[in-house]
This record gives sequence, structure tokens and C-alpha cells, in this order.
Amino acid sequence: MNRRLCLARRPAGKLSATDLALIDEPVPVPGPGEVLVRNTWLSIDPSIRIRLAATTPDGYLPPLRPGDALTGLALGIVAETRNPDYALGDLVSHTLGYREYAVVGTCAQTIGGYGAPARIDTGGLPPQWFLGPLGSAGLTAYVGLVEILELTAADTVWVSSAAGAVGALAAQLAALRGATVLGSAGSPEKVAYLRDELGIAAFDYHAPALAESLADLAPTGIDAYFDNVGGDHLTAALDALRPAGRIALCGAVSGYDGSTPPGPPNLFTMVAKGLRMRGFRAGSFTRLQERMRDEIADHLAAGRLVHRESVFDGIEQAATALTAMLAGATTGKTLCRLA
Repeated sequence: MNRRLCLARRPAGKLSATDLALIDEPVPVPGPGEVLVRNTWLSIDPSIRIRLAATTPDGYLPPLRPGDALTGLALGIVAETRNPDYALGDLVSHTLGYREYAVVGTCAQTIGGYGAPARIDTGGLPPQWFLGPLGSAGLTAYVGLVEILELTAADTVWVSSAAGAVGALAAQLAALRGATVLGSAGSPEKVAYLRDELGIAAFDYHAPALAESLADLAPTGIDAYFDNVGGDHLTAALDALRPAGRIALCGAVSGYDGSTPPGPPNLFTMVAKGLRMRGFRAGSFTRLQERMRDEIADHLAAGRLVHRESVFDGIEQAATALTAMLAGATTGKTLCRLA
């Protein structure tokens, strides 16, 4: 049998594990040009929460309906093949996560242009890294710094949610490029992780006030802001940015899980200071994937970059992993490992 994690009912407020249900069904059979993949690693990402609502933002993937299986980036082993490009035992990346087995075809859905089916040669590296620092998280961090912010060594950059999968990579890559880096997180333990393990200045955005904490670390302001949170964080960044500052809009996790934070009331600051703000998704920059992997793999091998994982075991833990991550209870890349 094949177990899939499905939407049982639309969440009323914050996501609960009871809003999701494991459904048993027969293992699917691949058709011509398809392969059957036994999933081994599932990427647990906050963006799936957007699709559990009744509507999704324009330009984004459609909402899931009750009864639909969740989707997400995943790695797995080819267990049956009807495609000459794939052999038994190949490691494959794809977007049909949150299930034990998946039938993957050449036209499988991507997530914002990222995650088209591909064979992975790990080169001896841990396979799950291709869902984290060498996968979507790494590409998102790399693109935000290099292409969107055009970061330089002279910059002071603030990275929000800096203990998360993308934020931790962005903060460290910025520091490795010589920039002055500030990171924010949501607990004393995560702030200690940023300071003691990642080696960056950091603050807890809960106390004291967010703008006050930011000003304490950057009394003369910041040049760039890598935004994973939105809401009050974006408001604070607009006030703290120096003239001609830049903002990379990567995510808005403060508004994902059953809340709608108000938009920044100080948007005219962008006009007054001549600021630049651009949203982006990694899938629009897959041309940079090999360059990103070369750089980040080199940093990991040399011990210059710290990578932490929060791993949950078994498909039965996938719902717990997702709710824990959305609640801020995980650090680094959140993954579900399947036997």
C-alpha cells in the first residue's frame, strides 16, 4: 500500500495535524514514459500552507481541495521504470512529496518553475542536502543575495527568519562575501544558534520591540534586507534602510498560517529614500543552480558553512513536521525521512 498525506479539512486559523490525514491506497503503476519512485526524503516547506486555504495569490499554484494529497519537493529511488532515461535504483528529485510512492513523468508539475524531475548524482554527499543547501533552499538564498540584492562587502544586510532553511544559508553566504550581517529569529535558543554557531549578530524579534532591537545592532541603518517574514519585519526594514537600499522579497511566513498581518503603513518611505524592492522565486533562476551548488558545496566541504537539519522519521510524522515548522519549533532545514 501507498500512504499519502491529504488535506482532510481547511484549517480554521493555525494548521493542526488533525486538518491532515494519511490515506492508504494501492501503490500506483507507471505508464509509458513514467517511473515509480519510492520516496526516501521529503522536504517540509512553509509555502505548502498557502495552498491549504480556499484561495491562493494570483500567479501562485491553485489551492488544494479536501481529499487532495499535499505536494512538495522530494527525493526517491526508482523502483520501476518505463522510461529509458531512468534506471532502477536511480536517485530522482521531483515535486510529489508527502507520500511513500509517486509516479513521476516527464511533464510533472513544478513548484514555481523549480523541481522538474531529475536524476541526482550526489557525488558522495548526503542526498538530503539536495533538498536543502544544494537544492531549493540554497538556490533561493543564493539568488536573493547575488541577483536581487547584488550584495557587496560594504553592505550591512538584515536577514529575517535567519535560523530557517533559507535564512541560515543567506546569512552565512552574506558573511562569507564580507558583508556585515544581522539575523533575527523567534526564540532565545535560535538567537544563540545564530550567534554561537553561525557567527552573526542576532536578536529575538519578540523582545524588546522589533524596531528597537534592529536599531541597537544597526544604529546607522542597513543597506539591504532579505525578507522571509513580511508584516512588521518589512515595516521595520523600510524605516531602517538607508537611501538607495534594497529589499529581496523571498517569503512572508508571518501571513501563511491562518493570519493576515497588515501591510507596511510606511511604503512611501520607498519613494522618499529611493528604495528598490523585488520579489522572486528560485524557479525563475535555475540557470544559476550549478554555480550555486559549486559554491555552497565548497563551503560545506571546507567547514565554512554550518547546516542544521530537523529530521522527522516516517510518513506518519509528516503532519507533525509541517505543523512544528510553521509554529517555529524547528531549526534549519525541516525534513521527513522515509524508511
